[in-house]
Amino acid sequence: MTFTRGFSGRRARDPRLPPGQYDVGNDWPVLTAEATPRLSTDNWTFTVDGLVKEKTSWTWAEIMALPRSQFMGDIHCVTTWSKLGVSFAGVSVDTLLAAAQPEPSASYVLASSTTGYTTNLPLADVTNGQAWVVWEYDGRPLAREHGGPARLLVPHLYFWKSAKWVSGLTLMDHDQPGFWEQNGYHDRGDPWKEQRYQGD
Repeated sequence: MTFTRGFSGRRARDPRLPPGQYDVGNDWPVLTAEATPRLSTDNWTFTVDGLVKEKTSWTWAEIMALPRSQFMGDIHCVTTWSKLGVSFAGVSVDTLLAAAQPEPSASYVLASSTTGYTTNLPLADVTNGQAWVVWEYDGRPLAREHGGPARLLVPHLYFWKSAKWVSGLTLMDHDQPGFWEQNGYHDRGDPWKEQRYQGD
């Protein structure tokens, strides 16, 4: 067998990349469905309501005082970019739900943002250490264009499910499509199954 100098064949695909995705490296594209708000932590609140035993709200100081949790891993956008080896810090959604105490009938969550944006998720996708409300990225405050002061983080699903400028979670006993889901995006959005659009 002979080899041509300088030719090493096709580079192996990074196993962290779901099908149809590419690594953006140090870049982090800014994509949003609405105007970027300018929010102050002085009057910021986050609320868990709906099918819960106790509707619960936190101010910025109160949520910052909760047990800190960190995510280190990868994020994937439906527009085909992925960002590998990222680090976020905030509070686990499990901690927030434990305070509000979901009713047994709760099976879905509608995440809402201060902008009016919404996205729907099965309750099973935001529990058991799979989702966070985060306010730090790579050890620094989360930038406004990326959802600061705080955003939802559900990294195992396409990133439109990780609502920017998140203001609350409403627990429900039925699925209620959010903004992008009403506009043709897949109801769940699993990157490994390429669930980009309705029917995928």
